[in-house]
Amino acid sequence: MSQRIEERGKKATTKLSIRKMVLLALFIALSAVGANIKVPSLIGTPAFDSLPGFFAAAVLGSKEGALIAALGHLLTALTAGFPLSLPIHLLITVEMGVSAFVFGYLFKKIHPIVAIIVAITLNGVVAPASFIPILGAGVFYTLLTPLLIASALNIIGAALLAKIPGLARVFKGEDHA
Repeated sequence: MSQRIEERGKKATTKLSIRKMVLLALFIALSAVGANIKVPSLIGTPAFDSLPGFFAAAVLGSKEGALIAALGHLLTALTAGFPLSLPIHLLITVEMGVSAFVFGYLFKKIHPIVAIIVAITLNGVVAPASFIPILGAGVFYTLLTPLLIASALNIIGAALLAKIPGLARVFKGEDHA
């Protein structure tokens, strides 16, 4: 009997906690709101959808932030009608997740400024450059400025929020006041 209870306890710790599920849902909902706040561009997908993902990557963890940022991009692409096609937007979704994952890792392990610079470069330059062979250099240069602006606003905003004294502790569950 006690062995069964002990096994149940081990299973419970490996599952996603209710608190974490609620936080993931909250940040995904915030991404949906941000998806509707666009940065002017020709395709209509640069938006504030990734700020919650980058914030979550800095506060909750890289994997969580990657999931939220990736879903945030899908929501933005959906609101814009998938202007670059569904397959291209699925690839961008993966790139967005990678950018947020790297940001979260560097934010915690190296330094927030390094995380900001690398994430803006990945999200605003490297990711769109990866589509030059498919979409051409003209599309890349057309989108570069709005993507850099949106990336910088989302990533710097997330980093600033993550550095607000006490705010990160609330989301980590360290402040129960």
